[in-house]
Amino acid sequence: MSALRRKFGDDYQVVTTSSSGSGLQPQGPGQGPQQQQLVPKKKRQRFVDKNGRCNVQHGNLGSETSRYLSDLFTTLVDLKWRWNLFIFILTYTVAWLFMASMWWVIAYTRGDLNKAHVGNYTPCVANVYNFPSAFLFFIETEATIGYGYRYITDKCPEGIILFLFQSILGSIVDAFLIGCMFIKMSQPKKRAETLMFSEHAVISMRDGKLTLMFRVGNLRNSHMVSAQIRCKLLKE
Repeated sequence: MSALRRKFGDDYQVVTTSSSGSGLQPQGPGQGPQQQQLVPKKKRQRFVDKNGRCNVQHGNLGSETSRYLSDLFTTLVDLKWRWNLFIFILTYTVAWLFMASMWWVIAYTRGDLNKAHVGNYTPCVANVYNFPSAFLFFIETEATIGYGYRYITDKCPEGIILFLFQSILGSIVDAFLIGCMFIKMSQPKKRAETLMFSEHAVISMRDGKLTLMFRVGNLRNSHMVSAQIRCKLLKE
C-alpha cells in the first residue's frame, strides 16, 4: 500500500474488491481474497487558491450592480480579458459609426450627396458622396492620417462644430479605454506563477517555540520589493 502511495501520490485512494462481487469495499484486516484498486479521491474545494485568491463569494449585499457601475473604471479593469477586448472593440465601433453617421447627415441635409460632382458647388466636406466616403473621412481625421482627398471647407460652420465635438469625444474615449487596457496589462496577476511553495509544511522548534514553517522560492532573477506573505490557518 505504501508503494502504491509513493507511485500515485495522495490523489488516489486504495480500495478493495471482494471475490463475491459485492463491489468496492475499504481495505481491512481479516477479510477474504480481495483485489486492490485505485480510485481517484473526491477533491475538496480549496479555501485559498494557489494564486492567493480566496474562494469567498459575497451575497445578499443589495444594490450590488449599482455599486459596481458607480466605479466603472475599476470594474472594467477587474473584468476578464475577453470582456475587456469585447468592450474595447464595441465602444470604438459604435463611436465610429455614430460620428460617420453625423457627417453623412450633414452632407445629406445640405444636399452635398447630389451636388458633389457639380463644378461650381462647394460642399461641406469635399469628395463625400455616400456613407462609406463619410466613414472614410471620419477615420482619416480621427486617426490623423490626412490623405488630402477629403477635407472640410469654410462654407460649413456645422461641420466645424462637429469636428470640434469629434476631437473632444475621441480624446475622452482614447483616454478611458487605453488607460484601462494599460492598467490591466501592468497588473502582476501572473507573477505568482513563478513563485513556488514547498509541497509540505512542518512544525519544528524555532527560537524555543513550535513554529509552522514552509519554503517559498522565486524562479525569476528579479527581486521582489516589499513582498508580503499572508497565511490562513483552518482548524476544527
